[in-house]
Amino acid sequence: MTYTRDTHEGPVAVRREGLPGWLEPVVRAAETVQPLQLSRFLPPENGSGRQSAVLILFGEGERGPELLLMERAGSLRSHAGQPSFPGGALDPVDGDPKADGPLRAALREAEEETGLDPAGVQLFGVLPALYIPVSEFVVTPVLGWWREPSPVGVVDPNETARVFTVPVADLTDPANRAMATHPSGHRGPAFLVESALVWGFTAGVIDRLLHYAGWEMPWDRSRQVPLDRRS
Repeated sequence: MTYTRDTHEGPVAVRREGLPGWLEPVVRAAETVQPLQLSRFLPPENGSGRQSAVLILFGEGERGPELLLMERAGSLRSHAGQPSFPGGALDPVDGDPKADGPLRAALREAEEETGLDPAGVQLFGVLPALYIPVSEFVVTPVLGWWREPSPVGVVDPNETARVFTVPVADLTDPANRAMATHPSGHRGPAFLVESALVWGFTAGVIDRLLHYAGWEMPWDRSRQVPLDRRS
């Protein structure tokens, strides 16, 4: 699968050449994983739902491979205060949702929310579109390699409270893993990292990526972290 994106930064393509060797398991997972292996919530068959995309950006930090995350502002209407991947709804400028629209949206939103320079990102894969019932978003996860890291931080405090990276080693550490329990009764994987509780859609995708990339370590699924009723 190859797309090109022509912007003022120059052409951007989804390509796998030149990736670091440690990303190969993620590439293989992206090529083979099926939608229901990622989530039981799939896009409605009638085509409803707001098209959106997130950028799952892998970088190389002081402690090895890491992921870029952000914490959403507490004043937002949906998913307020939650750690998440950079991303958001597709705009008309992003183009066709069935073609390269999600790629454009993932990079554009990441730039708007974190100040990331898209020119330093190599997109290398796209996961199946998933669904977030509470907000009715149809989300396409886009995989990227932070080939040329750039400074990142909060661009608009009304949208983003914090921008941070998490070492993959912390995400795979069994001591940082638990099951988040929502007052509604829903349970899902969670990560306690970087003074944050990562749960919901973001944690679910990370959990499945770690599993299918072969990076997951055995952890105690009976350990529970209750969520606030307002979450």
